[in-house]
Amino acid sequence: MTTSAPASSDSAEHPRTIPDAATVLVLNSGSSSLKFQLLDPIAEEVFASGIVERIGLDNGVARLETGSVTQPFSGEVPNHVVAMEVVMRLFEQAGLSLEEANVVAVGHRVVQGGARFSAPKLIDSWVRDQIADLGALAPLHNPAAVDGIDAARKLFPAIPHVAVFDTAFFTSLPEAARTYALNKQVADEYRIRRYGAHGTSHRYVSEQVTAYFAAQGKDTSALRQIVLHLGNGASASAVRGGEPMDTSMGLTPLEGLVMGTRTGDIDPAVYAHLSRSAGMGIDEIDTLLNKRSGMQGLCGMSDFRDITAAIRDGNQGAELAMQVYVHRLRKYVGSYAFVLGGLDAIAFTAGIGENVPEVRERVLSGLEGFGIRLDPARNAERAKGVRVISADDSPVTVLIVPTDEELAIAQQALEVARAKR
Repeated sequence: MTTSAPASSDSAEHPRTIPDAATVLVLNSGSSSLKFQLLDPIAEEVFASGIVERIGLDNGVARLETGSVTQPFSGEVPNHVVAMEVVMRLFEQAGLSLEEANVVAVGHRVVQGGARFSAPKLIDSWVRDQIADLGALAPLHNPAAVDGIDAARKLFPAIPHVAVFDTAFFTSLPEAARTYALNKQVADEYRIRRYGAHGTSHRYVSEQVTAYFAAQGKDTSALRQIVLHLGNGASASAVRGGEPMDTSMGLTPLEGLVMGTRTGDIDPAVYAHLSRSAGMGIDEIDTLLNKRSGMQGLCGMSDFRDITAAIRDGNQGAELAMQVYVHRLRKYVGSYAFVLGGLDAIAFTAGIGENVPEVRERVLSGLEGFGIRLDPARNAERAKGVRVISADDSPVTVLIVPTDEELAIAQQALEVARAKR
């Protein structure tokens, strides 16, 4: 299926539900899921969003949400091609015609771009194959992205498809920050270095922080900020003057902060120890560290709503898990302040960072001697948009900045598509 220019105004049989705009369809393909969003990246307006789940299974489910309307689906979804067909069907059932929506680009989230892709890229056969090849560095993510790309290009062959890479923001890390103290020949041969992840979010949030300071009339050319992207996956970055200086995720998203189901930083000799002592294979250990550890492994819960409720009820396991989580965060905040040579701002973002005041309070408590003074009332307030939660006299400004990775992907995809013309 291809998309055409917007229908004329005398097309009474198919009334327009999306205004004239250059819209972008954003796709985030997982191994068994396909998230999607249709939006106007200029007006920053979302028309519809949804997800297809259980791809590859007989009992697939999907939903599309637009305004107050939810359009559900259940049935067999054997592959990503069928998943895209389900997405099209949901749009049609909701009365939204993609053919009339002036879709000018399809933006694909790709986790691993390696050292090859430092910017969004128009997808052709070569780019598609490079993304597939980089699956060796992200076996849980890139192959799924390729499946989504193949499916979407089949349905939308006349529309530019753009890959937006999670790692792109961090390709310019200083050499000392991106290099592991590993045998150089081995590292070079197997492309082992710090690539980072969540780069689309870290770029977007750091730009929002810069814009906030600029609006205050402050010089942002050397602005020193730490971005804490705290969701089920979590990462930190140190950014100076808009350029990344360090980030917590490494070759893979396992390194760094404690996460919902991932260990974060751990002695690499744990692999050898578990292999020798427990007889565990590499795949089994990899699953343990990525999917059965973190907060889930520590206290049996990964949702911070459950964890904070359990702490209030006196659950000691949940309390210890929270302490481990916060301890790791404080270590990164402290180390990154030194990497930056000082600190002007800390930004919290993503599900936990934006919505769990208990975490923010614990991370920043007792740091007044380092110029960080949280305002308890502001921190506890439930509000939307970019907002300051530090005290007025705090030398370091602490902000909550809602992330919007889909919007960032759409804006970058639109820019690439327009440059193609």
